[in-house]
Amino acid sequence: MTMVDADGTGCSVAKATPTTCSKEVVINGLNGYAEPVGHERKSAKDARPPEEREAMLTGDVKPIQTQVYWTRFLILIVFSLYSMVNAFQWIQYSIIANIFCTFYQVSFEQVDWLSVVYMLVYVPLIFPAAWLLDKKGLRIVALLGSGLNCIGAWIKIASVRQDLFGVTMFAQTVCSIAQIFILGLPSRVASVWFGPKEVSTACASAVLGNQLGVAFGFLLPPILVPNTPEDLNLMASNISILFYGTATVATVLFILVVAVFKEKPPLPPSQSQAVLLDSPDEYSYKQSIINLFKNVPFVLLLLSYGILTGSYYSVGTLLNQMIITYYKDEELNAGRIGLTLVVSGMVGSIISGFWVDRTKTYKQTTLAVYIISFIGMLVFTFTLNLGYLQVVFVTAGALGFFMTGYLPLGFEFGVEITYPEPEGTSSGLLNASAQLFGIVFTLAQGRLKANYGTLVGNLFLCSWIFVGIILTVFIKSDLRRQQANLAASTQLAARDSLENVSTSQNELHTPEETTI
Repeated sequence: MTMVDADGTGCSVAKATPTTCSKEVVINGLNGYAEPVGHERKSAKDARPPEEREAMLTGDVKPIQTQVYWTRFLILIVFSLYSMVNAFQWIQYSIIANIFCTFYQVSFEQVDWLSVVYMLVYVPLIFPAAWLLDKKGLRIVALLGSGLNCIGAWIKIASVRQDLFGVTMFAQTVCSIAQIFILGLPSRVASVWFGPKEVSTACASAVLGNQLGVAFGFLLPPILVPNTPEDLNLMASNISILFYGTATVATVLFILVVAVFKEKPPLPPSQSQAVLLDSPDEYSYKQSIINLFKNVPFVLLLLSYGILTGSYYSVGTLLNQMIITYYKDEELNAGRIGLTLVVSGMVGSIISGFWVDRTKTYKQTTLAVYIISFIGMLVFTFTLNLGYLQVVFVTAGALGFFMTGYLPLGFEFGVEITYPEPEGTSSGLLNASAQLFGIVFTLAQGRLKANYGTLVGNLFLCSWIFVGIILTVFIKSDLRRQQANLAASTQLAARDSLENVSTSQNELHTPEETTI
């Protein structure tokens, strides 16, 4: 269109982009910057140098075109489902620990290691896994996670014999390696595929899949494998049914990942994600790790997240042993209590994700959830031995609502205060902290329970959760990702306003046509 510039002269412009009258320009619709006609377009990484990408964070560069696609929901569902199966395999031994002790003729401590191995393997391997996610992307990591999960499930079928505890431990180790390529993905999937107003809810939904797997892990094994110590052949048959069912579902989900899981959408879903797409080839994963450990608020979050999530892992692992200590032969109800804990936590995850999407009060919500989790753990501890299972159901549900609801909050808070560092790196470190604390807490609480009773073991966790509250208080709420999105939105509004003013000026200076 033709407009009148400040000097009163007309020049051809596109979308009111500032330029000179001597050069014709076209607009790169994807990137939102002007290019002289006849010049070759620059590549993505040459188009915006590092200083310009930094300027985007402060609103000095025009916003980039963004779009969300319906396939984001398909990606989220498929990821959540194979994450669910992996979580199911984590807890399927612990919730009927006494039955596996009988079948394999091993101790409770040895069965506990079938859960602890998930945490143990994660800590050293998360760094190469996060590097692989940054270098190869979502699809490759998703294929590795779902593929290894499937392989581990089939190996378990070969371990259904009383002298093959080592084989089932090996199979569980394979599944634990698969977990490395799963736990760090929720925030990455949410950021790559979902818009700024739905990213926290999407992350919570992705975490929800993992929690749903834990819920099924609490519910189904006690039903499928009842305690039949007088008939070990029947016990073996029931364990086979459990393992075959898991392997079948894992195989179907692997095929789905191969068929539908995509790397990224054609256009980024948010301004903050668009800036990250221009990361240069010389990006250093090592430097990213260094940057994160120099970020004091993130280090505090790393410790507090590890404490609360590690406590959750410990409670989940030892729940069967806690319940049957006070309520003999109640394996089935132990599973139902675990189900109550997780299902209420799933509701908490969705509500917390929805809440911070709307309010952006990450620190306030995180601190409130942490404090209530501490209170819930105290109540659970002092009511467990009252002799009323109904009370245990209620207290476990309340504890799970807040303790599990914290998981996606920690992920998203970490991404916010570390932007523009990759989501996979911050999430991976948070998970590594949780696994490390989970190992220590599970082994320590198990030993305290064996030597001094369940009450002492639970009080041990309560004391550590209180330490986590103190650490959370000192976390500075520097929401960098939100600042990037707001700066881009402000710039977009300013551009639209300029276009409207320019259009009005053009109409005022255009002579009316006269019909003869």
